[in-house]
Amino acid sequence: MKKSILLLVFLLMNAIGFSQETEVKYDENLAKSLHADEYGMKKYVFCLLKSGTNTTASKEETKKLFEGHMANIGKLAKEGKLVVAGPFMKNDRNYRGIYVFNVETIEEAKALVATDPAIKANLLEAELTPWYCTAALQETVKIHEKIAKTKM
Repeated sequence: MKKSILLLVFLLMNAIGFSQETEVKYDENLAKSLHADEYGMKKYVFCLLKSGTNTTASKEETKKLFEGHMANIGKLAKEGKLVVAGPFMKNDRNYRGIYVFNVETIEEAKALVATDPAIKANLLEAELTPWYCTAALQETVKIHEKIAKTKM
């Protein structure tokens, strides 16, 4: 009988603990700081980078333009305007990479795309579309800084 009572108490304690773990842990201040809506989401602009029309640039010119491209990515990320950027692996669609801009409109994203030397030189072409995603995506850059042993 004593063992049955102990087992019942143990199961009740586990059930209470489990129910507490599944509760929503809403942080209003964090949500406001990230401009999250009631679902924890917000608007961004997704940018698909494709190979551009400039196929005559020299290797030296291309190298310099892509150094500027990388510097621009760092600048936009530091400003909080770019929350994700990265290249695609080799593919047959001429997809080169993506940006996710922390802006709400295509017009704002076009202004940011215009700051990229590789896009200005037509080595890359940008295709922009509105995107709705978790507001937490903005925290990616901060987390990445903590896990990147070597900077690009």
